[in-house]
Amino acid sequence: MTFERKVAQLFMMDDTTWIRHANPWSGILRNTALPLLIIAFWSRLWLGWWAVVPVALALLWIWLNPRIFPAPKSLDHWMSKAVLGERVWLNRDAVPVPAYHQKVPNVLSAVAAIGLFFILWGVLVFDLWSTLFGTTMAYLGKLWFADRMVWLWNDMQDVAPQYRSWQIHNKE
Repeated sequence: MTFERKVAQLFMMDDTTWIRHANPWSGILRNTALPLLIIAFWSRLWLGWWAVVPVALALLWIWLNPRIFPAPKSLDHWMSKAVLGERVWLNRDAVPVPAYHQKVPNVLSAVAAIGLFFILWGVLVFDLWSTLFGTTMAYLGKLWFADRMVWLWNDMQDVAPQYRSWQIHNKE
């Protein structure tokens, strides 16, 4: 089982949740999660222990986001394809992806993860520049990763019956 599939299971992502997350609004607004978390953790400077409230609200948003939007009317949007490609990526142990798709997503995930270390440090010591640099790295890695997932989806959407069913499910 891939690490990404374990994370998806932790967030209780089932077929219905994934197709709802393919709604472009869900994918686009998911980009608000990191800044909300940063601000929520940073708020401990002003709120003390009450910062638990904005942290909890930010985590609730992360969990709710893929659930509150309806299934998209079309899967033609860039963000819809990115979400479906991400789903293909987390399933790569069951349905292998082409060799030219195997390295770059891992490198981009590493770039995003390195950015998270800068964010953690910046938030811990209230260093704005470290936080901003880390956020830039995290978004650069994540959005480039999303672009690669669009490419992966375009290459893989007809490879497995499971992937074709996601398209059929969307047309219902």
